[in-house]
Amino acid sequence: MPLICVVDDDASVAESTRYLIHSFGFPSKTFASAREFLSSRYVEEVACLILDIRMPEMDGLELQHRLAEINKRVPIVFVTAHANDIEEKRAMEGGAVAVLRKPVGEGLLFNAIQAALGRSGRIGPDNT
Repeated sequence: MPLICVVDDDASVAESTRYLIHSFGFPSKTFASAREFLSSRYVEEVACLILDIRMPEMDGLELQHRLAEINKRVPIVFVTAHANDIEEKRAMEGGAVAVLRKPVGEGLLFNAIQAALGRSGRIGPDNT
């Protein structure tokens, strides 16, 4: 079953996103920072990354860049309240599946996750 990881420095947003992902039928893990995610074993297991753009220390765009540097091509769905056009363009040029604005509707997030999993070759909760 494909693992979805959520990286967001706002604990309440991360947890609510995790619960929503579980309601879609996917397992998920949350991380409070990009560094926490990068140092976890889940970097190798993740099928889709739900990522905030603006976070302290290392922002989502830098995490996207670091993953590319280590040749880890994981589909990313950015979810943010503060992205500007330049950040959105950088995210998409870096290979993001979508940049969604908070608060995100369930349908939009589900469709973005499905698109990301299709890109990674892992289609749905039952891997079909």
